[in-house]
Amino acid sequence: MVKISVLQHAPSSHLPARPGDPTPTHRNLDPLQHPFARARERIRALNAAKMERMFSKPFVAALEGHADAVEVLARRPNSITDVASASWDGEVIVHNAGRRMHLRKIAGAHQGKISGLCWADENRMLSCGVDRNIKMWDVRPGAASEYSEAGPSQPKPLAVFPGKGTLHSIDHHSRDPLFATSSTIVQVWDETKSAPVMDITFSTSAESVTGVRFNPSESSVLASVGSDRTFILYDIRTGKAERRVVMQMKNNDLSWSPTFPTTILLASEDHNLYTFDIRRLNTPTQIYKAHVSAVTSCDWSPTGTEFVSGGWDRTLRIWQEGRGTHPEVYHTKRMQRVLATAFTADARFVLSGSDDGNVRLWKANASEKLGVVTAQRWKMDAEIGKVQRSRHIPKPVYKAAQLKRTIEEAQRVKEERRRRHTRAGESKPKAERKKAVIAEQS
Repeated sequence: MVKISVLQHAPSSHLPARPGDPTPTHRNLDPLQHPFARARERIRALNAAKMERMFSKPFVAALEGHADAVEVLARRPNSITDVASASWDGEVIVHNAGRRMHLRKIAGAHQGKISGLCWADENRMLSCGVDRNIKMWDVRPGAASEYSEAGPSQPKPLAVFPGKGTLHSIDHHSRDPLFATSSTIVQVWDETKSAPVMDITFSTSAESVTGVRFNPSESSVLASVGSDRTFILYDIRTGKAERRVVMQMKNNDLSWSPTFPTTILLASEDHNLYTFDIRRLNTPTQIYKAHVSAVTSCDWSPTGTEFVSGGWDRTLRIWQEGRGTHPEVYHTKRMQRVLATAFTADARFVLSGSDDGNVRLWKANASEKLGVVTAQRWKMDAEIGKVQRSRHIPKPVYKAAQLKRTIEEAQRVKEERRRRHTRAGESKPKAERKKAVIAEQS
């Protein structure tokens, strides 16, 4: 008897299990049967990277209302959409970024430029300016009807704290009714008293203190930057300046990391940003290089994984923490020098205040990836990596960056030749991070 081998296939394995389901398909997963699979995947990743850049539209809206340059922005506590801004003409506006409307507008809050703005709680706000006064405002919707005897154009503050000098910055304690201001010295105030409760200064410091910030986690620690190129740490429990770092150039702004209490970010006049671990201040932990002019402002994302910076080069840049190059670059033709930056509380949007009097709202991610995972696998490919890293920037910024690279290369070649023609061991190369700090004092 002859045996006959018969291939049997169950019809159920070739038909949909339920009505409306797709018809099952069977594929041979043997890689030898698909010699062009890797090439196809690379082309798909390249197209995904190109489409991401093509459809990147970061600009969302412009929150108008100011007639002069916007120098300070302050995010409202426990709110995703509300942010306050202040301008050089003494006006304060509370914006709702979601509805793109004004919740409160205080015209003539100060005589002259407002240089500092912060929130005491959800309903009270503190501002300071060149008129040497600190004012506390009630920004609840019903409080807009309370005016002083000067007329309906002059809203009445809840309290006025007179200062002795021009005030440059202000910040409120995270838990206690205390706030700190900076002028020629750092002063700590109590909300219930009209005079400062503490004056803190470093023994050899005699210049203006341009920025001051409380640590959000270690709330007794206070940091400041000054026009004498210094970065100083204070402890309000002892009332003393604990550490002082002298840098190569002046720092314009500072921001504490919301997730790492010992990490602080500095925006410097030398076109760079620096992150420091306050336990080791002799060298920065990372240098961020991309701006071609002075960096005027910086702010951490609430997640602590990225931060935003604005500069004199009229660009806004979003950096990944620990990655010192290739940030996201935002710019418009009409945007002038960026003086203030802030993240929203949900880390999805970024706000910028510029010299042209506009508060602009941007997406933190210029284009969100919708299920495209192949581009990440191929990011080391030369062509795909070039597409993902490339950013269009204005021609003046591009030319300035080109000139800056030429100058830095010339300096490097000069140092290398000088080291080559000196006696062995006399001239040693110095790490870039160690060049930023001149001296650390305690």
